[in-house]
Amino acid sequence: MRKFIIERDIPKVGTLEREQLRGAAAKSNGALRQRGPDIQWVESYVADNKTFCVYLAKDEDIIRKHAEISGFPATKITEVCKMIDPTTERPE
Repeated sequence: MRKFIIERDIPKVGTLEREQLRGAAAKSNGALRQRGPDIQWVESYVADNKTFCVYLAKDEDIIRKHAEISGFPATKITEVCKMIDPTTERPE
């Protein structure tokens, strides 16, 4: 599967309490179960008014369908083409 970053505009999401975030996660997980094995939620980063979600999926279309079912619109979907980290500077 391919890796994607999904940016979602969600006003005041950074102020949500843990219980509210649990509810959002449950809603997302329910939508994932409906979509089957071609999409997987890896993790999400919560900022003031946005979330940045990391997904593995067969294509962008299934992410859009998940966003529609879950009720969490995808503002921007970007496919990850490469990944670097601090060890990237080391010679192979």
